[in-house]
Amino acid sequence: MNRIVATLPVGSFSLADATSAGAHRGALTVTDDFAVLDDPVEQQTFTDISEDIEGQKQAESVLMVQGMYCAACADAVESALQDLPGVRQARVHAATRRLRVHWDPAITQMSVLARAVGATGYRLLPLQQALSISQRLLETRQALWRLFVAGFCMMQVMMYAWPAYVTEPGDIPADIEQLLRWASWVISLPVVFFASGPFFRSAWRDLQRGRVGMDTPVSIGILITFLASSAATFDPTGPWGSEVWFDSLTMFVFFLLGGRYLEHKARDRTAGALDSLMNRLPQACERQGAGGAFETVSIRRLLAGDVVRVSAGQAFPADGELLSERATVDEALLTGESHPLTRRQGQAVVAGSFNLGGPVLVRLQRVGADTRFAQIVRLMEQASTEKPRLAQLADRVAAPFLVIVLLAAALAGVYWWQIDHTQALAVAVAVLIVTCPCALSLATPTAMLASAGALARRGVLVRRLQAFETLAGVNAVVFDKTGTLTHEGLQLREMSTRPGAAHDHALALAAALAEGSLHPASRAIVAEARARLLVLPLMLERTEVAGQGMKGLGADGPVRLGSADFCGAVLPESDSPVVHLADGTGWLASFELQESLRVDAREAVSALHAMGVRTWLLSGDRAESAMRVGEAVGVDHVIAGATPERKLAEVSALQASGLKVAMVGDGLNDGPVLARADTSFALGHAAPLAQAQSDYIIQGGQVVDVVRTLRHARSTLRIVRQNLAWAAAYNAVSVPLALAGYMPPALAGLGMALSSLLVIGNALRLARAHD
Repeated sequence: MNRIVATLPVGSFSLADATSAGAHRGALTVTDDFAVLDDPVEQQTFTDISEDIEGQKQAESVLMVQGMYCAACADAVESALQDLPGVRQARVHAATRRLRVHWDPAITQMSVLARAVGATGYRLLPLQQALSISQRLLETRQALWRLFVAGFCMMQVMMYAWPAYVTEPGDIPADIEQLLRWASWVISLPVVFFASGPFFRSAWRDLQRGRVGMDTPVSIGILITFLASSAATFDPTGPWGSEVWFDSLTMFVFFLLGGRYLEHKARDRTAGALDSLMNRLPQACERQGAGGAFETVSIRRLLAGDVVRVSAGQAFPADGELLSERATVDEALLTGESHPLTRRQGQAVVAGSFNLGGPVLVRLQRVGADTRFAQIVRLMEQASTEKPRLAQLADRVAAPFLVIVLLAAALAGVYWWQIDHTQALAVAVAVLIVTCPCALSLATPTAMLASAGALARRGVLVRRLQAFETLAGVNAVVFDKTGTLTHEGLQLREMSTRPGAAHDHALALAAALAEGSLHPASRAIVAEARARLLVLPLMLERTEVAGQGMKGLGADGPVRLGSADFCGAVLPESDSPVVHLADGTGWLASFELQESLRVDAREAVSALHAMGVRTWLLSGDRAESAMRVGEAVGVDHVIAGATPERKLAEVSALQASGLKVAMVGDGLNDGPVLARADTSFALGHAAPLAQAQSDYIIQGGQVVDVVRTLRHARSTLRIVRQNLAWAAAYNAVSVPLALAGYMPPALAGLGMALSSLLVIGNALRLARAHD
């Protein structure tokens, strides 16, 4: 996929420009000019353009939906878009409030889609604007202001209602009692018409579209309580009697708003790890002009070849080459390694990594969608908008459940009216509120998002949230060998020399010759010489002979490095790669090489065995080489000489035997077998992320991260089951109590808020990455 890349036309402007100019104060609203979302420069931050099999362009955009609170809100946004011309698919994730929409740019525009969503009362914003500090502060201030109004009014109403609770009937004069009711009614008005506004607006949107949302029963309960209490206040001798519930009304509105505010903050924490990683690039940076002066420009205006100055503590805006002498960088996003790294002049720095030292100059090589950071963001966006199977099931259950709630409340009210009409209203309202399925809808997505965020901080990217459920049931792990359990390069295992020749002298001579070759064997010899801090002799001439080795002229005469025939060596054959060195008098030394095992490979395999997981090594290499690696790391079974077709067959056979298989490969040549396994990992930061077939991408290349991810998946599924069990148990206990009249509306509001908070708080335990 290629993101839209275009230059900003004269006279156009960005969202940031519009905000600073006063065109957009705060969030976009229904009355805004959404044409700014059609600006190609703006679209490249949230839209991918690709071509289908027929060569037609199609767009995929990811935006934030403001005003969402529940799964019913997500369904309303999807419905508003799904039937529009040019929209192929719209999917909204309730927990992250993200919209992923596939649309045809030849038929419709993003501004048209934004207006359609705006007509339902929600707002679409690019992620960077929606997640900006100013926008978050605005939302927080509004929520706190409503909570303050509800809390302050609740305390005043409770003060006026308290005498009725502590006195006997008739102790309070009738005129004073009526005055207290009028005072409670007046103070309840801000609670109903201001603090309860989000509930009413959400319910009205749903009713306009013929839907029952999670705020519908809450709104009905608030209105019924207020209207009945108002009727009793205006006419104490009327059919509603003299009983008022202003104290219960203000109390459960306060509890609901307080629970929603805490839920919002907790939800930000569950998705916050993903948000912070996806939005770490600066909005602007300093670009060097033709005269050498620096100007501040938006990073969307940067081009390959530009020279930028990156300040201390700032993220690099693009991939590039370091021009300064050195820089200390944090590449935890790419490798999971939290220790700072040193980059020297001429070395590469990557977008999204942080400059931990002083200001440095960088010449940009890849910008925008071409950077590896952009590929990571696309994968994380995909994960954050996906609905896991359990979440989809919960959403399907929630909609009919709300209809049942309304019917149950109506029947309870009718039943209690015949027994005690003063109690009927309280019972109906309590049933409406206590049975709201918020906890049920939040049970799965919050846990999986918290887990994905924790893994992302370790450098493990989750492509599909559904993969957590699959990985938790895995009981067999199949490893590829080269690039997975071993590094792609070779290392020196053993060397032998002719009598009288020093090992270090032979190694230094071979390394001096090998420096002129990029062959893995040559690089292994050079690496060993450097590790021993050897001084390499001068080579006057150096030539590579294809398929044979290197020949050169040193201070003591001609030397050769390569195969036995090339060097004239007559030695026993070996199963391992062997490189020979010869000088003017004949054979001088032999270097036996071996694949370099990853240092944590054996530890990872042992940990899997301790967790009850069986292990296989599946390699296309010779049996001797595969068996040597298999014995070194301790896998249960080794299958060597496997072609890509046989690899697929072997994995299929394991699955047919009843095993749940996870495949671990390097992501480069294991695509088919990675896709065939129940779930899969790609190791190594060299894997092409956009084409990877794996569910998990371990960027640091540490095999032990497979174990950590498996533990995390099992913990995630355990938390999801706990959340679902709690949501079911809460309703099983609370509904009968409400129907029996033992749960007043205020307590119902508190219970509803606490149930959602408990679910989210339980999910937050996953935010701590497992070791």
